[in-house]
Amino acid sequence: MYRLSCLLLCFAAVVAAAGLRIPVGEFSQGRLVGWETKIFQGETRYGLMELDGRAVLKAESRGTASGLVRKMAVDLENTPYLHWSWRAENTLGKLNERTKSGDDYPARLYVVVSGALAFWRTRSLNYVWASALPAGSAWPNAFAGQSVRMLALRSGEEETGRWHEEKRNVRDDLKRYFKEDIRQIDAVALMTDTDNTGGQAVAYYGDIYFASE
Repeated sequence: MYRLSCLLLCFAAVVAAAGLRIPVGEFSQGRLVGWETKIFQGETRYGLMELDGRAVLKAESRGTASGLVRKMAVDLENTPYLHWSWRAENTLGKLNERTKSGDDYPARLYVVVSGALAFWRTRSLNYVWASALPAGSAWPNAFAGQSVRMLALRSGEEETGRWHEEKRNVRDDLKRYFKEDIRQIDAVALMTDTDNTGGQAVAYYGDIYFASE
């Protein structure tokens, strides 16, 4: 019994040292389980493929706007950090992303905080690859207003055609942009959309996960 207890304590210490990790998108494992399609205008094509020696999710939009949604509760107290990789092959030229006519992005990943029965309390934070607004810009969505905040992590053509690793403290970002200490998100979504501009975009998404660090 003593030996078993020691083994369990050692295992717990290893897990704690390694940190918690909550998988959201396991594209490198060839998995799309749990993701649902959400169509807004036409249907962006999503599919798993191999690129640069690994399985990834490809998104191709031709004047369309649909996304993939993974409904899952994530505890931001224990796993506040969102990790992912993405690669945009092109951007959409000179447009004003603060307007409805310019509300298109070659790649975006966002988290959703459900308002449940109080649907007007639903909030979303969008991490986007902008075409024109500079990286670091933040603004309310042109269609949804203050309940959806956009945050440009990448911008323009200079960084297209190669992979970028991202890491965000979602709890801190929600606190900054919604002025609340939100401790749980209820869904993660991704979308490549070009419906407002009528343009075309191709992007790739790597694995997505939450972690304690």
